[in-house]
Amino acid sequence: MADDSASRSQAPPEVSVVIPVFNEAENLPELLDRVEAALQGRGFELVLVDDGSDDDSATCIEALAQHRPWLRPVLLIRNYGQSTALQAGFDAARGRFIATLDGDLQNDPADIPGLLQILAERPDIDLVSGWRKDRQDAAVSRRLPSRIANRLIARVTGIQLKDNGCALKVYRREVIERLRLYGEQHRFIVALAVEAGARLLEVPVRHHPRTRGKSKYGIDRTVRVLLDLLWVRFSMRFLHRPLHAFGSIGALLGLAGFGVLAWLSIDKLVFGADIGQRPLLFLGLLLLLLGVQLVATGVLGELLTRIYHEPQGRPQYIARTRPPAQ
Repeated sequence: MADDSASRSQAPPEVSVVIPVFNEAENLPELLDRVEAALQGRGFELVLVDDGSDDDSATCIEALAQHRPWLRPVLLIRNYGQSTALQAGFDAARGRFIATLDGDLQNDPADIPGLLQILAERPDIDLVSGWRKDRQDAAVSRRLPSRIANRLIARVTGIQLKDNGCALKVYRREVIERLRLYGEQHRFIVALAVEAGARLLEVPVRHHPRTRGKSKYGIDRTVRVLLDLLWVRFSMRFLHRPLHAFGSIGALLGLAGFGVLAWLSIDKLVFGADIGQRPLLFLGLLLLLLGVQLVATGVLGELLTRIYHEPQGRPQYIARTRPPAQ
């Protein structure tokens, strides 16, 4: 009987709630109370990831975990950023469904059961993403840049999402297992999930004004977000065929350089013009060399793609269904 009870206590929960926090010590006790109230009666765990806070967040988390067996702290040794903190939480999560939200109490944990209900009733949906329809943030400093960013991300990725920045989301576990987050890619997690085969539904959720602590978002993140957006665009279109990306640009530059050099050769041989000091000669050589280099980069990329997939047996595709065994 003791072995049976131990195995039951270690069984994976139905829901893992992953929350990365950075300097949110003031909000943690209320945050845990709200999560517990929202998921009472369900098998759940809360994976609370402290992203190298320099306040008392880590100490507070450890103290709170003493009397909450469902709280699983993950304390990072330094501040890695929200994407890495989320990935650390995903790596630790054991649930069949994985929910995420911010630790500043602006997302409402009471919305999680409704999102879980959608996944339970809709087998055709893999990811439910929150939409802060009535967002409680400053219009100029937060809502306007967010609106611009959402339109830009939708334009680049082709995924029409009203609110990419809402942290409140619920995933099936299989979706999370296909993802790895780097840089500032948590902002594009929906696009990455859809690229990995997830089927998406966006629903309105509640949003509250921040009452304690300070916002961690600033204008300095804009450049990093734009660079990560370029990577997401590249990975969605060319990750498995880099030669098409680099080779097409290289071919255009190489043809342009070849055309310039061909014209100069005719000018020299037919008309006897002096081309040795003409800037056009250097431009043609430069374009030709750049073209060759980019094509070579594409070929190397193709080799690296095969090295990545084949020796480790990594699949190039994800099948939603498999044929029955013979």
